[in-house]
Amino acid sequence: MYKTKPTMTGGCQCGAVRYALFEAPESSICHCRMCQKAIGAPFAAFCKVTSACFVWTLGEPASFQSSSAAERHFCHVCGTPLTFRYLDGDAIKVATATLDDPASVPPTKNYGTESRVPWIDLIAPGRLPDTSTTDSASRTIVSYQHPGHDAPDA
Repeated sequence: MYKTKPTMTGGCQCGAVRYALFEAPESSICHCRMCQKAIGAPFAAFCKVTSACFVWTLGEPASFQSSSAAERHFCHVCGTPLTFRYLDGDAIKVATATLDDPASVPPTKNYGTESRVPWIDLIAPGRLPDTSTTDSASRTIVSYQHPGHDAPDA
């Protein structure tokens, strides 16, 4: 186990799988069709670190080899997509939204732009009406999501 404090931590929605990063990640967006399907969204946001600076700190994720070149990890309990890595590479990419503080890592690159959905510019602030979750909730919702800040020390 690492003796230094992690740079960042994160995990799945239910808290069964957690991880730590031990270097500042490089963040990007991938619009390729494979990432769209894997994440279930119009694009995937990822943060890349060297494999040596990544460690699972709680639980073991399930994996799926999504192509001849790559595998993806996800929580076997709640299904949260967690990582992407090339089989012959020395880096791993974590899904940015699974970080405990995803706002701290804005993307710096776009990949797979040939599959970018044509309406993506509509989500820019001011282009569509904004409604917060609390404004639109017609019932009381109790979250069973792991809070992210109660992560065990790595």
